[in-house]
Amino acid sequence: MSERQGTAEGRGKVIFLTGFMGSGKSTVGRRLARRLDLPFTDTDSRIEKEQKKRITDIFAAEGEEAFRRMETQTLRSLGEENICQVVSTGGGLPMREENRRIMKEAGMVVFLRVRPETVYRRLRGDTTRPLLQKADPEAEIRRLLSERNPLYAASADLIVDVDGKKPEELAEEIAAGLLEKNGGAAPA
Repeated sequence: MSERQGTAEGRGKVIFLTGFMGSGKSTVGRRLARRLDLPFTDTDSRIEKEQKKRITDIFAAEGEEAFRRMETQTLRSLGEENICQVVSTGGGLPMREENRRIMKEAGMVVFLRVRPETVYRRLRGDTTRPLLQKADPEAEIRRLLSERNPLYAASADLIVDVDGKKPEELAEEIAAGLLEKNGGAAPA
């Protein structure tokens, strides 16, 4: 079930999908973009393309703070492009207040809420996630979720629980929720 948050009046140009790593932002984002006939952008992929490096290499060479600055610049650029689109964000991107503000000003924010057990099952053994390269990744997932979920929720216009749902179902639920928030008008 989804929860409606905040007001979307005057916004809707960009549909930002936020949530923890492994919540399905990219997969659902592609399906949502196709369903709404909009372009799709993944902030992590865009950063990798612009920097000509993988995220893990950016973290290793320049550190997390440098990567977080790149995320903020990417958000600014997306807002300046003035293109109605679906954007999948990195899991840590909404942790910066500035990023939450930019997203709110540029469009609507959808939080894909996921349980820690689901994240662990989906990402177990994934060595491309710098923040999970710990002795106990499941404990790290729980710790990070407890920090991040309140911020994800506070900045969301729509909250959608992803556990037990297929990407197509989630895209449909998000599209319906956005339609409702826009008073029956297409989210754009």
